[in-house]
Amino acid sequence: MAFWKLFIVALMPVLKVLLITAVGTLLAINRFNILGETARKNLNTLVYIVFSPTLVCSSLAETITLRNVVILWFMPVNILLTFVIGTILGLLVVKLTRVPRNLQGLVLGCCASGNLGNLPIIIVPAVCKQSGSPFGDVNVCYKNALAYASLSMALGSVYIWSYAYNLVRLYAPKISNEIIADDRSMVNLVSSTTKTDSENPSTGLPIAIADDRSQNENHVKHLEIQCTMRDGQIEEVPKKKTIMKQLKTLLKKINLKVLFTPSTIGAIVGLMIGIVPQFRKLLIGDSAPLRVIEESVVMLGYACIPAMTLLVGANLIKGLNGLGKHFPLIVGVVVVRCFALPAIGVGMVKGVVRLGLIHPDPLYQFLLLLQFALPPAVAMSTITQLFGAGEGECSIIMFATYSVAIVSVTLWSTFYMWLVL
Repeated sequence: MAFWKLFIVALMPVLKVLLITAVGTLLAINRFNILGETARKNLNTLVYIVFSPTLVCSSLAETITLRNVVILWFMPVNILLTFVIGTILGLLVVKLTRVPRNLQGLVLGCCASGNLGNLPIIIVPAVCKQSGSPFGDVNVCYKNALAYASLSMALGSVYIWSYAYNLVRLYAPKISNEIIADDRSMVNLVSSTTKTDSENPSTGLPIAIADDRSQNENHVKHLEIQCTMRDGQIEEVPKKKTIMKQLKTLLKKINLKVLFTPSTIGAIVGLMIGIVPQFRKLLIGDSAPLRVIEESVVMLGYACIPAMTLLVGANLIKGLNGLGKHFPLIVGVVVVRCFALPAIGVGMVKGVVRLGLIHPDPLYQFLLLLQFALPPAVAMSTITQLFGAGEGECSIIMFATYSVAIVSVTLWSTFYMWLVL
C-alpha cells in the first residue's frame, strides 16, 4: 500500500474525532447551552454506567472466542506496559514542569492511558478494507481486526477505570483532604492510646500495650504483637492467626466498587458469552433465540463513542483560557503520548517478537505497536468530570494531543506497517 493511502486511512478516524469534538464545543457555548454543567455531569454518569459497559460487553461477545483468548494472551501485558511506562514518563513531566498537586493525577492519567477503544476499532478494520491491504484477504483481515480491536477496547476500559481512575482519585482535592485528615486523626489516636509500663521484673523487658479504638474502616489498623508468658519466656501468637488477621484487614480495605466498575463487569459478561458455547448459541447469531437481548445491548453500546467524544468538546469551553498558563504541562503530555511512548513501544514489541512469545500475525503486531502511539483516552474527560478535578485542563490536553495525533498517529501507523511486513 502506498504511503499516501496509509496516511489517509490513519487520518480519517482522527479527523472524525475532532469534528465530533467541535460539535460538543458548539453545544456547550452559552448561545446554545445544551451541554451545560448539569447536562455534562448527567451524560458522564450515563456513559460510565450504561454506554461503556454495553459497548465492551457486545464487542467481546460477538468477536472473542476461547481460541482467540489463548492466541492473544500477550495483549493484556502489552497494555499494562503502556500504562506503567506512561506513568513513569508522567512522573518525569510532573517533576520537570512542577505540576500543581491537584493536576498531578490528571497528568499521570493522560500519560498512562491511551485511546484503546475509539481509534483502534476504527483504524485497524479500516486498514483491512483498503484496496491492496498489506494484511492479506479482506474478509479474514477484517474479522481478525475486529476481534483484536474489541479485546483492546475491553482491556483498555478495565485498565482505565481501575488504574487511571484511581490515579485521578488519589490526587483529587476532596480525596487528598480526606487522606490528610485521616493521617492526623491516626497520629492523635496512637499518641493517646499507647502506654508504656515499667519493665517486667522477671524478664527486664518493657511491655508496650497498643490499644486501637478506631472503628472507622478508613483508618489503618495496627497489628498488635501479643505475647504470653510461659516458663519465663515470651511466646508469639501463631503465624496463622496473624496472617488471617492481616487478610481480614486487607479485605475490608479493598473497595470492590472501584475494582468491579460497570465496564469491568461488562467485560467479564462479554467474555463469558463469547467463550462459553452454550451462551454464544443463545445470544449471538441470526438463529439465536435470545438475539434480541444482544441486539439491544449493541444499540446501547453504539452511543458510547460519540457521547464521550461530545463530552471532550463540551469540556473544552472551561479550559481554553488556561492554555498559556499550562503550556509546559501540555507540551510534556504531548511529548510522552505522541513521541516517547511510540518509540519505546517499537523496542518492547519487536523484542517480544524476536523471542517468539507472541502470535506471528503482522496485523496483531501492528495493533500492539499502535497501542503505544495513541493519544490520551477520551474516558479521562469523564473521570475528571466525576471528581471535579482539572476538567478544563483535561480539555486542553485532549485538544492539543489529538491535534498533534492527526500527524503523529498517521506517521507512526505507516512506520509500523512497514516494520511488521
